[in-house]
Parts: sequence; structure tokens; C-alpha cells
Amino acid sequence: MRGADGQGGYTAVAKLLHWLTALLVLGMLGVGLWMVGLPISLTKLYVYAWHKWIGLTVLVLTVLRLLWRTRSPPPPLPATVTAWERRLAPWGHGALLVLLLAMPVSGWLMSSAGGVSVVWFGVLPLPDLVPRDSLTFDMLRTVHHWLAWTLVAVLVLHVAAVVHHDLFRRDGIFRRMSPFTR
Repeated sequence: MRGADGQGGYTAVAKLLHWLTALLVLGMLGVGLWMVGLPISLTKLYVYAWHKWIGLTVLVLTVLRLLWRTRSPPPPLPATVTAWERRLAPWGHGALLVLLLAMPVSGWLMSSAGGVSVVWFGVLPLPDLVPRDSLTFDMLRTVHHWLAWTLVAVLVLHVAAVVHHDLFRRDGIFRRMSPFTR
């Protein structure tokens, strides 16, 4: 698929999966920071449940994105992208995808180790991945915490690269994934 600038763009499915995941992840990061400080209450339990449900949705969307990429690989980068950027871009995207898989899995593992079953949207019970164990729970909570901050750092770099290409290079990188372009 070619855009007005002659550069290939992502498919509508790829864009939908990207932007839906982006919105859910940004919302979940904000909710995740807020919810840990809530006092024990029914509200906190509901917020944690929604956090888990959305996290599992991100996991499913990420698996769908990876499957979609096997059918519809990303378009080639424009000629304006330097050699070092061409080498770094796949690593950045790979890190994002790994984190989008690792975050929900670490949360699911943490819930299992904490003895809290996960029932996706209150309908689909999921198996416990590990037995209940407080030491494992504490370790997984730390892992989940650091994965979240790593995700924030990689997202900041990702957005900074897009802004750099869009505002300074004007090379169409953002238009390729923009939900407002064909």
C-alpha cells in the first residue's frame, strides 16, 4: 500500500491493532500507578480486576499483531532513515513487543503466586500458572514493576523517534501508522 508521498503504509488491521494497544497500554500504565496507592476497598478490587482484564486484552492483541505481521510485514523504511536507525528500529520494535507480552504474563504469574485467580472480564476463568507462594509473588511483583518502568522508557524513546521523524525529518514515518491516513 502506497501513501501520497510514495511510501508504503501499514494496513488498516495493523493500524487498528497498534492504536488500540497503545490506548490500552497508556490507560493501564496510568491506572497501574494510581491503583497501588488506593486503600483496601471494593474500589481497589474492581480497579485491579480491570487492570488484569485489560492487561490480558493487550496480551491477546499483541499475539494478534505478531500473527498479522507474518501475513502482512511492515512496509520498508523510507530512504531518509539512516543506516544506524535501520539497525536500531527493529530492536526498538522488538523490545516493545516483548514487553507487551512480558507485562501481562508477569501480572498473570503474580496473581497466581498471590493466590488470586484471574477470570477474564469476570467470565473466562484462566488457569493459575504457578502455585501460591509469597516469595514468588514478591519476586514477580518486583519483575512486573521493573518491566512497567522499562516499558515506559521504551515508549518514550519510541514516541521521541516518531516526533523527530515527523517534525524534523518530515519523512512520513508517522503517516505510515497514522489512523487518519489510508
